Amino acid sequence: MSTTRIDRRFAALKEEGRAALVTFVMAGDPDYAHALAILKALPGAGADVIELGMPFTDPMADGPAIQAAGLRALKSGQNMKRTLTLVREFRSADGTTPIVLMGYYNPIYVYGNERFLADAKAAGVDGLIVVDLPPEEDQELCLPSRQAGLNFIRLATPTTDDKRLPAVLRNTSGFIYYVSITGITGAAAPDSGKVAQAVARIKHHTKLPVCVGFGVRTAEQAHAIAQHADGVVIGSALVEAVRTNLDGEGKPSAATTKAVADFVRALAAGVRGAQHVAAGVR
Repeated sequence: MSTTRIDRRFAALKEEGRAALVTFVMAGDPDYAHALAILKALPGAGADVIELGMPFTDPMADGPAIQAAGLRALKSGQNMKRTLTLVREFRSADGTTPIVLMGYYNPIYVYGNERFLADAKAAGVDGLIVVDLPPEEDQELCLPSRQAGLNFIRLATPTTDDKRLPAVLRNTSGFIYYVSITGITGAAAPDSGKVAQAVARIKHHTKLPVCVGFGVRTAEQAHAIAQHADGVVIGSALVEAVRTNLDGEGKPSAATTKAVADFVRALAAGVRGAQHVAAGVR
């Protein structure tokens, strides 16, 4: 593969000696206009990489917060075509921040794999995380994605042992997403000591950056994780920031976007305050 925005961003952060703040938001949540405003606000607030959720009716790995965000988006009329348009509009003003589409295979399959990869690349997508496609199905989407110039990012979990890890890493590019807890998104807080051991173990097998997510909710937690990982992923806490800043009728306002951006600034301060040691940078 040629070098992608994701590769360039992590290389730059390694030079800076710090971890990345990776933010997850749901496309179309709470509606298209505000989702676009939030997306545009993230880089300025300190997000280094953006994961953009593809709304789906049956998100089996997601907890209540992200499930609710997906349902709000679907209710507002979000679909794959509008998600790619969202990326295209974001990309018209930002040519450097990496965008990773994250979700499940069904919406991609329904859209059509070949059409999806062509349209995603044209819109300015840089990578994919498709949580329900295992390495045994790499011919289905992973390898075509790489051929299209998109990073295909895999999840590793606490139950991914050294026997399974090579299969997970094969054909993976961009970064590795380490799920810090067993269970659904937002279910519990990660143990930074166990995360440090897991990241070190994964790094014995790959030179790819390792980003840690699931359960990170505060700047303090982000700070602790950033001392050992190449990136910290915040998802459930961000979509909750959207939900808690809707009015009594579930409608957004300008305050919704500001609240999310302010939260990201606090998280970014936590990440940037950590000494990054995972890649040997001091």
